[in-house]
Amino acid sequence: MTKPPDEEDLDLVEVHKAFGPAEAEVIKTMLESYGIPCIFRGKVLQSVLPFSADGMGEIKVFVQKKDADKAKELVQQSEKSE
Repeated sequence: MTKPPDEEDLDLVEVHKAFGPAEAEVIKTMLESYGIPCIFRGKVLQSVLPFSADGMGEIKVFVQKKDADKAKELVQQSEKSE
């Protein structure tokens, strides 16, 4: 039985910190629409604590290293247009 790849195996890079599941899903949808797959990692299960307090609800968005520059650029552009 093979073990699932971890972050180091996938060469993942953090490109954004979202402060709730809604923001994280918007970022994910945008990145995937440009062909950039991403994964989330959070400190707290959002269904248990569905808000952000002192960073506890923070969700980190990771993409593969090869996509990191483009993903960061897209996230920055989306933040400017808000």
